[in-house]
Amino acid sequence: MKFTGIFALVVGLLMFGQWAVSLATGGVPELQTAPLSIGFHLAAEILTSLALILSGLALLKKKSWGRTLFLVAGGMVLYSVINSPGYFAQRGRWPMVGMLAVIFFLAVFLLMDAALRKE
Repeated sequence: MKFTGIFALVVGLLMFGQWAVSLATGGVPELQTAPLSIGFHLAAEILTSLALILSGLALLKKKSWGRTLFLVAGGMVLYSVINSPGYFAQRGRWPMVGMLAVIFFLAVFLLMDAALRKE
């Protein structure tokens, strides 16, 4: 499950980094217009990125609980990549929509692989 670990680690780090940059550069206008909504959304995204990072590290270190955590983190990321494209499509940011679609299909494949393993 090396590829799965790398996928989880990279996606988790990129999610965390994207939010860090967006927040640091003032790229989240919803903090003023819809603070409660974006606050809950941010919490979900940060928890997802942390779960992905931790599961990725665990899988790469061959920890027995890494697969189970990846199943949870993968479900979290599926929700995120189903929910987020609308935001980017509304703003005409089609490359982001495409990237989220790729992450969706990779996550589905890796989740199915992880769920079917007997390890």
